[in-house]
Amino acid sequence: MLRIHTSKSRICVKAVPLGAILVALVSACAWSGCNHTNAEAPQGPPVMPVKVKPITSQEIGSTAEYVATIKSRHSATIMSDVEGWIFDIKVHSGDKVKNGQSLMEIDPRRQRASVSSQESQRAAQVAQLLWTRQQLERTRGLYASGVVSKQDMDQAQSAYDAADANLKALDAQVKQQEVQLRYYSVFAPTDGIVGDVPVHVGDRVTNTTVLTTIDERRGLEVYLPIPSERARDVKMGAPVDVLDTAGNIVLRTRVYFISPQVDPSTQSVLAKAPADEAADRLRSLQLVRARITWSTHSGITIPVVAVSRVSGQFFAFVAEQQNGKTVARQRPVELGEIMGNDYAVLSGLKAGDQVIVSGGQNLADGTPIRIEQ
Repeated sequence: MLRIHTSKSRICVKAVPLGAILVALVSACAWSGCNHTNAEAPQGPPVMPVKVKPITSQEIGSTAEYVATIKSRHSATIMSDVEGWIFDIKVHSGDKVKNGQSLMEIDPRRQRASVSSQESQRAAQVAQLLWTRQQLERTRGLYASGVVSKQDMDQAQSAYDAADANLKALDAQVKQQEVQLRYYSVFAPTDGIVGDVPVHVGDRVTNTTVLTTIDERRGLEVYLPIPSERARDVKMGAPVDVLDTAGNIVLRTRVYFISPQVDPSTQSVLAKAPADEAADRLRSLQLVRARITWSTHSGITIPVVAVSRVSGQFFAFVAEQQNGKTVARQRPVELGEIMGNDYAVLSGLKAGDQVIVSGGQNLADGTPIRIEQ
């Protein structure tokens, strides 16, 4: 670099050493670096807030789930005992009825006419019996006086006996027709709630026509069909959980009946469990999900929300201490059956691990975390 001095008389050029120039540049760079703030220094990964749940050892069951039916021991299907036309319906679906209460009437006019005819014949036979009795008494008097023969006496007695037998036969027929007449009135056989009424006034019914049903809100049972190949696994007292559509437990109960026979139409064995404790939430003939527990063993579970799946492998994040900081560690896990909202853990975790159940979607292995309550 040249330094030039000028004057009126002369121009002077002096050389400046290169080393002095380098020293000046280094000093300027050093001064400029000292004026940068610490905020521009490189930062580490942010601390992620998470929630954790400790893994604890508990009893885990080997289970299976089937479609079961709720039935009532006090449910009655009302059918007609006679043929005829519906004359009157006195109840509606959902009505509460008492034992013996009238439900509906089937047109009884033809049967009443039959009863009336039988009663008229009976009245005529009563008159006939009175006449034969008078004849018998008169014949006895004449026979005692020797006016009539023994044969006449026997004939009068025979006529009276025949009239008496005919009257008894007519009495039986009248009673039978009166009993038959009662069948034209349909009564409730038990207390309960009226179900669907599929018939209408004017419909013709037979003795195979279902008129309605009556169900009591007690005596409910879970009818659980067990496949025949698993019949040997079901035991008396086996736990049964009735589930709603979301998988929540509606009822916890236990098997108290196991059929000794296999149903040939379904190739299943019927198991029953009481369900009265959930009578306010269950209905007769309702289809439900039922989970039966075959056996139990000690093990650990993990919430479903704490599990992620990558390329067919399940993973979970746990909170660990590293160099005085809390970090998330990703662990591969082997899972068993789903039980409610939890997986059974076969390997990869142990009791006491702090598994991350919330905030794990943004984590990577080794990410610093802050545990929130």
